[in-house]
Amino acid sequence: MRRSYITLDVFTDQMFGGNPLAVVLNAEGLSSDQMQKIAIEFGYSETTFVLPPQHSEHTAQVRIFTPGGEIPFAGHPNIGTAFALVMQAEKQGKKLPDTLLFEEQAGTVLVKLWRQGGAVIQAELRAPEQLSRRSRALPEAAAACLGLQPEDIQTDHHAPQIISVGLPFLIVELTSRDALRRARGDLVTHLNHLKPLGVTSIYAYTRDRLAEEESDIQARMFSPIDGIVEDPATGSATAATIAFLSVLENVEENALTFSQGVDMGRPSLLKARFKEGWAYVLGTAVPVMEGCLVAAAD
Repeated sequence: MRRSYITLDVFTDQMFGGNPLAVVLNAEGLSSDQMQKIAIEFGYSETTFVLPPQHSEHTAQVRIFTPGGEIPFAGHPNIGTAFALVMQAEKQGKKLPDTLLFEEQAGTVLVKLWRQGGAVIQAELRAPEQLSRRSRALPEAAAACLGLQPEDIQTDHHAPQIISVGLPFLIVELTSRDALRRARGDLVTHLNHLKPLGVTSIYAYTRDRLAEEESDIQARMFSPIDGIVEDPATGSATAATIAFLSVLENVEENALTFSQGVDMGRPSLLKARFKEGWAYVLGTAVPVMEGCLVAAAD
């Protein structure tokens, strides 16, 4: 059976920037094992599989796979999948509503489409969960996971801590843009320090920035346990971060821009906001490839 797919670069308006995503549009009948193998074949941070919704009022069921396994929620897969479904609908002479509802393991993800002149120019997701704060990590352990020294870890605002709005991350603030540039992920170190905490990814950020960088936050994310050496744009971590910082600052509304992927040559821009306990992330996507893969129902 031939199944259509689209690849897109997400959180960018330029091809070959942002975070690549593969969207398999007609995934009905594929087993979890087949989806995992297809995700490994594409080799991107995530691949999504679009299925009919279980509830008629929803747009689709969306399953998300990294090269290492299925995850309950992620950011750029939702933005990219929304754009892919818009493209598919336009080819069929249809128009999607301005609000899409995706069924995912973490819950229902609302995605709002922003149009200009009839064309979708941006999409904004709402994270499926409100903020949860979990275990803390020692600065020394966080530094080891990033290949840095303990003095590179900023603890004035918060200690390294696991947070989630649908997908957990160990979030770490760094003292400088230079420390962020030097950061790296190491599989063995992550297995030793992150796995016992029940998390597979570390998200490092700094408020420091270079003169040419206009975003409020500069960030990087490493998840070699999931087969992701480094992620160019991590919407789920961005959403968790703005929720976390807003709660720390005791503000009911907040808006920040995040840059990611700069140090790996895939610059990404994520616009996040926090309102009434919920985190939102807005971005755009650029189609790159379309094709078919051959995969029979299992």
